[in-house]
This record gives sequence, C-alpha cells and structure tokens, in this order.
Amino acid sequence: MKITRLALFDLDHTLLPLDSDHAWGTFLVSIGAVDADRYLEKNRQFYSDYKAGTLDIFAFLQFSLAPLAAHSRSQLDQWHGQFMKEIIEPALHSGALALVKKHQARGDLCCIVTATNSFIARPIARVFGVDHLIATEPATVDHPQSNFTGAVAGVPSFREGKIVRTQHWLATLGFDWHSFEESYFYSDSINDLPLLEKVSHPVVTNPDPRLRAIAQANQWPILELF
Repeated sequence: MKITRLALFDLDHTLLPLDSDHAWGTFLVSIGAVDADRYLEKNRQFYSDYKAGTLDIFAFLQFSLAPLAAHSRSQLDQWHGQFMKEIIEPALHSGALALVKKHQARGDLCCIVTATNSFIARPIARVFGVDHLIATEPATVDHPQSNFTGAVAGVPSFREGKIVRTQHWLATLGFDWHSFEESYFYSDSINDLPLLEKVSHPVVTNPDPRLRAIAQANQWPILELF
C-alpha cells in the first residue's frame, strides 16, 4: 500500500498532559539522584524559558544530560522503568492514544518528534505504539547502548532543528516532504511554529496562549485532548 500521508506528533503537552523532560528531572530529585536544591531551581528556570520561547537549548542540554553521564546505563534503565510506572503510565490519556491509532489505522507514516532526549522519550513512544521517534540524541561512549557522555549528538530536535531532523529521517526512508499528499503535525508549543508552518495540516493541540492566537488567526484546527 502506498503511503500518502505523514503524521507527526509532538510529545509533551501534546500526547502527554505533562512535560516528560521536566518530570524526569523532578523524579531524579525525588529519588535522591541529584542535588535537590540546585537541580530543582535550574529545572524550573529552564522549563519557564521553554514555555516563554526563550530556551537556550544547548545550556539546557548541558544541564539535563549531566545526570545521564553520572550513572551507569543499567541504573538509569532501572530508574526509567520506575519513572514510567509512577509518572508516565498514570498520565496516559485515551484521547491521545486514540488520535495516534486513528492515523495508524489509515496507514499514515507516524512519528513522534520531540525536543526531549531519546533516553526519556523512546519508552514513551513504545507505549503509544509509534515505531519512529525523532528526539534529541544524547552522545554515548562507543555505541547507542553504552553509557552516556553528557554531550549531545548531532542537531537537537528543537525549533528549526525539528525540520532538519525530520527531513533527514524522511530521506533515510526514501521520502521527502513532496512524497505525501497530506502532512500533519500536532503540537502545543510556540517553539514548534517552524514545523507547524512546514506541514500541510498543522493542528495545535492543548496550545499555549501565543500559539492559540496564531492558530486562530490562521484558522488552524485547535484540538483539546486534556
């Protein structure tokens, strides 16, 4: 069957009613994996910057990837399993799951495109049944399953970087933007305006106030899942 539609989904506050990156940081504080006073304040500030559309992505990644480099992969995997059970799974919403399944049932090429790093995001993508994930990639020592270095590998999947990373991913599959009769992107964030403007069918989902205003001005659909 020929694939004629592309469906892209942001993750945080789009498919999930929370920010998984921020929630992971708070979770690390709760289990004593990072210094509470220093980490919580910086985590809050970066999250505020993100919502304001002023985030310095490289400063944030230096901060957020440091705990990954400080612990073994086996320890991190154990913590992430706990994070999924305690934080992510209770937050899953039937409407978000149904939205993804609707596109999959039509035979659309589906992908989650998120600024959150892939260590956090990949198990969440699996819960949604989405095989393709574009996320910020943490650098590793030797191969993708080895320990993290604390650095970022390649272009962060953030703002215009989401377009760059999506184009590269499509090329690996033998596609480009013109391969599809229709392309969709669902997002809540003003930071995703570049990719929303790139697709043929932008859908703002649980939008922040500035993105809601842009959507109304452009007559884009507004979807309230939560």
